[in-house]
Amino acid sequence: MKDLISWEDFSKIDIRVGTIVGVTNFPEVRNPAFKLEVNFGEEIGIKKTSAQITKLYSKEDLLGKQVTAVVNFPKKQIANFMSECLILGAVDGKDVTLLQPTEVVSNGLKVS
Repeated sequence: MKDLISWEDFSKIDIRVGTIVGVTNFPEVRNPAFKLEVNFGEEIGIKKTSAQITKLYSKEDLLGKQVTAVVNFPKKQIANFMSECLILGAVDGKDVTLLQPTEVVSNGLKVS
């Protein structure tokens, strides 16, 4: 377990639900990954990110899938691409299982 954080620290993290609306291959990176476009609703809009999830998911599996993501990180350059959010997943070695709601919810809903 990592160091304990305060409730104030946790409250700074903006985790939202969004729907994947675009998926493309990302051949420019060392480890297999997809470029994703995620719709977080009217307030936030569509954000781009990359994810090393090609072992468990195909492009077809991902389109329309709801995911959870941190939306208030600064942009990060990955190869020739700017990532705008971080999709959350459970990591087991190189396998990443996406964290997602069990029911369809509105894009942009906060996770707490």
